[in-house]
Amino acid sequence: MNIQIFGSSKSFDSRKAERWFKERRIKYQYIDAASKGLSPREYQSVKQKVGYEALVNTKCRAYEALFMAYITPDAQEAKLLENPELFQTPIVRNGKDATVGYHPEIWETWE
Repeated sequence: MNIQIFGSSKSFDSRKAERWFKERRIKYQYIDAASKGLSPREYQSVKQKVGYEALVNTKCRAYEALFMAYITPDAQEAKLLENPELFQTPIVRNGKDATVGYHPEIWETWE
């Protein structure tokens, strides 16, 4: 397994996801989503699995400040890649599989 957790230090679910993998002694790579974000290829891979709507945090301040609800879908994707604080966390990847949020029932099937 090659687990990547894109999380936020402020996100309770990100910390729960990290703890879940630590308790099972599963190695993972933690990436701070707010500062690093996802590369365009990583984004496309995750979007293909979970969909665009699951990736966007519509409740964050940046969503309203950037007028995300009022721009075209192509512009929304560009803004999402430019402003990683818009991502819903945690985003957990295992190769081509991905989840958004805390989903241990899915992660167990990855083992």
